[in-house]
Amino acid sequence: MSRHDIAVPNELATPVKRPRDPRIDAFRGLALLMIFVDHSPHNPFEYLTVRNIGFSDAAEAFFIMSGIAAGLAYTGRFQARHDKGLWQAVAPMWKRSWTLYLVQILLTSLAIAIFAAGATWFGVDELLTKINLRQVFGNTAEALIGIPLLGHQLGYVNILPAYSVLLFCAPLIILLGLWRPMLLLGLSAALWLAAGIWRINLPNYPNPGGWFFNPVAWQFIFVVGLLTGIFLRRGERFVPKTPWLFWLATGWLAVVLAWRYVPGFGPFMNHQMAVLGKAGLPFNMVSHDKTFLALPRMTHALALAYVLSCLPWVTRLTGSKALSFLRLLGRQGLLVFAAGTVLALFNHVIMGYYEKADWLGWMLMPLGALILIAVAWLGDIQKSAKRQTPARKADVAAQPMPAE
Repeated sequence: MSRHDIAVPNELATPVKRPRDPRIDAFRGLALLMIFVDHSPHNPFEYLTVRNIGFSDAAEAFFIMSGIAAGLAYTGRFQARHDKGLWQAVAPMWKRSWTLYLVQILLTSLAIAIFAAGATWFGVDELLTKINLRQVFGNTAEALIGIPLLGHQLGYVNILPAYSVLLFCAPLIILLGLWRPMLLLGLSAALWLAAGIWRINLPNYPNPGGWFFNPVAWQFIFVVGLLTGIFLRRGERFVPKTPWLFWLATGWLAVVLAWRYVPGFGPFMNHQMAVLGKAGLPFNMVSHDKTFLALPRMTHALALAYVLSCLPWVTRLTGSKALSFLRLLGRQGLLVFAAGTVLALFNHVIMGYYEKADWLGWMLMPLGALILIAVAWLGDIQKSAKRQTPARKADVAAQPMPAE
């Protein structure tokens, strides 16, 4: 039996208040900014996002950080389930999953309204055929069935369904992760591989095919993140910091960068992958497919996360005052994601109407970033007020009744 398989000691079952790791909030905030930029058309800032240095993009970072956050936030309740009951641990996760579902429906409705308004009021008719809206306006009855069932998802509004499903399944994942973390990792990897071999996915409706962010495949990096969060809560690392693994990950990042930009090397590597595919390897191991989280994408995201986690200066930098705005964005992840999605959709309408106004791309991105920071700041204020309200009520209740 390995040390990871040892049952959690009783003292670990008591939630311990630990300092918030600045890397988690900062990188989640950075990922949200990159998603906003990548989802806005024709802007020069998209060349600065993580997808330009490899195969993965901000979506992989979003799932990894979400898994870490879930591991940190919810594990304590499961460790204390023998005292407080299992439902007290499961209920908050399912409530959050339901919240994500409601936000998804709201964002989908806003996307339809924004693009319809752009076509109706500004004459940008091509908006009605973009982001999978053709079914909504051409096959409305079936599309309106598919939207609440999460079978019909719009482009740029399709990350939350997979996250909601994974969070719904997370109680079982956490229980297995606390009991046998390496068994969970092995089962998760096997499920990812099976998804590629047999093309397992949740179905679309009324369109054929499956979800763009296939939760059966994307669960792997979520699970890696969740196990990382579980171990961080214990003050440990899930993946140990070793020189050979650090340099292996760094080397892979260098190879991927060369794959992208060195003339001749990319086509050569792609040809080798095609040869391996013809030899019988599953397509999710020899392609760059995003829906099934192909191996090159997945390993690039994990290697980047590992390398950054090993560098001490990264912790200092993300905890600095200069990057406090990123930590602010990360703390209000769902609110910022929703606001960023709406802003990006408006940007599609604006850029569609002013097609030749290249200067708009330079203006809209910084303006949008400032709006997102303001939204996160307001969310932080509201959250702090909610925390203080019960304390004020308790103080009032503790005061003696006035004498008559």
